[in-house]
Amino acid sequence: MKKNLILSITILVLLGGCAQKAPNLSGNVSDATGFNGESVSTADGSGISSPNGAMIDGRYNSSSDGFQSIYFSFGAYNVESDMYSYIAKNAENIENIGGSQIKIEGNCDEFGTDEYNYALGLKRAKAVKEALVSKGISEDKFVLVSLGESSPVCNEPTEICYSRNRRVDLRVSR
Repeated sequence: MKKNLILSITILVLLGGCAQKAPNLSGNVSDATGFNGESVSTADGSGISSPNGAMIDGRYNSSSDGFQSIYFSFGAYNVESDMYSYIAKNAENIENIGGSQIKIEGNCDEFGTDEYNYALGLKRAKAVKEALVSKGISEDKFVLVSLGESSPVCNEPTEICYSRNRRVDLRVSR
């Protein structure tokens, strides 16, 4: 009995140590609904400074070589319908580049363990690769990399900022 109690307490302590802080998805951003401007206001009146990367079609872009970043919902790795036009543009760009390999980098926000975020980043990279392959690009063209949460483009503690880090970037592999 005592042995079972000690084992139960040990398991509870170990599981309790794995808890992650959850993002605030309560809608605390009052003047923005997505990637729609250089500066947005939050509910407390503070702002988010200009992002790392450029704007393309109203979305932040941290990809290079003419590619467009692909964004994901919290915890998701499926390419959403609003990203299909960027997949198509990226496929056209790949066709124009010629023989170069393309590095697909999966990125995550800061929520979750390192292991979870590296796995999620890889799943996001694979999803983008599959979408590009469905556009006729050869699978051999890609190198997949997961950066997990290690390469954020924004560090503000806001949902808009977190959402900019949930992305896949594409680059010509050099």
